[in-house]
Amino acid sequence: MKKFWNWKNRKIRDQSGEEISERVLFLNGTIAEDSWYDDDVTPAVFRQELESGSGPVTVWINSPGGDCVAAAQIYNMLMDYRGDVTVKIDGIAASAASVIAMAGARVLMSPVSTMMIHNPATIAFGDTAEMQKAIAMLSEVKESIMNAYEIKTGMSRTKLSHLMDAETWMDAHKAVELGFADGILSRADAPEGEDLEAPEVSMLYSRAAVTNSLMDKIAAKCRIKPPDASMDGKQDTAADGRSASEVRERLNFIKKFI
Repeated sequence: MKKFWNWKNRKIRDQSGEEISERVLFLNGTIAEDSWYDDDVTPAVFRQELESGSGPVTVWINSPGGDCVAAAQIYNMLMDYRGDVTVKIDGIAASAASVIAMAGARVLMSPVSTMMIHNPATIAFGDTAEMQKAIAMLSEVKESIMNAYEIKTGMSRTKLSHLMDAETWMDAHKAVELGFADGILSRADAPEGEDLEAPEVSMLYSRAAVTNSLMDKIAAKCRIKPPDASMDGKQDTAADGRSASEVRERLNFIKKFI
């Protein structure tokens, strides 16, 4: 069985200076690369390994996401775990991986890491009834995903829905600002040899916002001036002075690249 996770144990000191054992879970790559849904083996193995020890668990995430069913089960297992769970994101926690991240009592992000949330997607085949079932299913999956985001961030479901609709990418500071993360990883948290320092900037990328901005610019270029009496209505011109035919030619050219 090909696993997308692995465990390591290490010794750390708690706040009182006492040495304790910490279990470290690494989630790397695509979640459930082979199978998970309708598979009794993979989830059982993960749960067995999680519950094979006790004490605090640190979960390092660097994953573009994957199967939302697997992510939901891992989220539930981590939420039910008796010890403290800390999530540390050192690369990317996108899509389903961002759901798993919400299971951390504390979520810390590297200053050079990113988090992405978006609407669930699927592949459907069949008639209109089957398509409607798929749409209904995706709507319910989205609601379930928002449950995890809402618990962690305290954000309204309406705002979370808009962020998911827009396919929102967040840097570490924006994720902290919105409540998806609790803090920024320090140099002491970094794996040996890595530098986690970065400028304190807050950035959010929305595919919908970029698309809307582009469309606004195109609309401004295509806006046609009213016929000028001095022209005797011979030719309308765009706001930048180009003729309507020139604007249409330019739009047809742009269509090739959209």
